[in-house]
Amino acid sequence: MNWDDTTDTSAEERLVGASADREDQAVEAALRPKDLGEFIGQEKVREQLDLVLRAARARGATADHVLLSGAPGLGKTTLSMIIAAEMGAPIRITSGPAIQHAGDLAAILSSLQEGEVLFLDEIHRMSRPAEEMLYMAMEDFRVDVIVGKGPGATAIPLELPPFTLVGATTRAGLLPPPLRDRFGFTGHMEFYEPAELERVVHRSASLLDVEIDRDGATEIAGRSRGTPRIANRLLRRVRDYAQVKADGLITREIAAAALAVYEVDARGLDRLDRAVLQALLKLFGGGPVGLSTLAVAVGEERETVEEVAEPFLVREGLLARTPRGRVATPAAWAHLGLTPPHSQAAGNGQQDLFGA
Repeated sequence: MNWDDTTDTSAEERLVGASADREDQAVEAALRPKDLGEFIGQEKVREQLDLVLRAARARGATADHVLLSGAPGLGKTTLSMIIAAEMGAPIRITSGPAIQHAGDLAAILSSLQEGEVLFLDEIHRMSRPAEEMLYMAMEDFRVDVIVGKGPGATAIPLELPPFTLVGATTRAGLLPPPLRDRFGFTGHMEFYEPAELERVVHRSASLLDVEIDRDGATEIAGRSRGTPRIANRLLRRVRDYAQVKADGLITREIAAAALAVYEVDARGLDRLDRAVLQALLKLFGGGPVGLSTLAVAVGEERETVEEVAEPFLVREGLLARTPRGRVATPAAWAHLGLTPPHSQAAGNGQQDLFGA
């Protein structure tokens, strides 16, 4: 229990999308663990963060600034709230896209209380002027507020109370080194193992008053793409099916039947994922094929295929990106129950077709 695209599909609309919609946000607020001991998974990050927070409490000081990176839905927001709870401090939540000017950031920083935790989600999307102001705020706990314009402009230093910044990002590589270097602790959130997701599902089912057996939890966990947010969303949809079509108890059979209705297969692929694979295999013989051509064949925008479908397919080893285009792997043929061309079955890929 942690957290943190079809035709006319957006990442937010997919049942297996990792972005949180309003329903997810409301449910997650009730399901979030309140301390590190309750937080499931991310063992290394939890252990390291526990040491950082305990040491800060022993010194009577604010905790070091914390940077959390990783895919959406893995628990970055939840950990920020736990950091505040463990330090006995209030938390202020904002995001990089909401801070477009240095003045926006100055207004937030100047209103912080001593020891307060500032959670800055998608920190890599903050504007450059605000980013440069943040350097000084993190290191010296002060900002220079510019009054006036042109030659007559004056910089007025504004002292800030000690605070802890918790930055979260899905793209740590976009953070400039000077900003990364100012974080005292950096934790990378990994995708969850099925056994960890089973614990997430059982915990959430208990809090939601849903009856589920071990096999039912295993079935949901196996289709959740290693992401607690998706596991919780699938649990809610399976719960609905169990209440309407069965006696409310979620078993393996009920979970499988429910997720078949929602077109989420045994590996967590949905309609869009399978459409991409089917086009790649049936229309282009497994590739290589260009991204734009593949998107046209699927009837989706190029960005939808590249940013919504491909990351999971690549991570699952079903698709590969090569300089010549997208190529299906033997696992993709096996997953869809199709027989690869002789050249691919022999392990030579498309090279034999072009004499390469």
